[in-house]
Amino acid sequence: MKKITTYSLLVAILIFTQYVSAATPIIEIRIRDHLFYPAEVVIPANVKVKLLVINQDPTPEEFESYELNREKVIVGNGKAIIFVGPLDPGEYPFFGEFNMSTALGKIIAE
Repeated sequence: MKKITTYSLLVAILIFTQYVSAATPIIEIRIRDHLFYPAEVVIPANVKVKLLVINQDPTPEEFESYELNREKVIVGNGKAIIFVGPLDPGEYPFFGEFNMSTALGKIIAE
């Protein structure tokens, strides 16, 4: 059996740390009472992000954004994953198509 050296262990930890830090960030958005929480989501610019959209309402809602080129129906009491980015710095509005007067939000890439 080979003995693990301190150097080998350090290299393994550094590689693992880089892998973990390179993982796609997950941002959680909830739909409740036909509103998005939070309504403004700040993400890092130029990084791919995973949005986890959780619909806490009993009715379906559609996450839609022309600027992000995304459209996804989330069933009542359901979840959906939507990948966005990497985005240039700026603001990217989104809305719930089934409740357009209340379900409004934006992603801010900075």
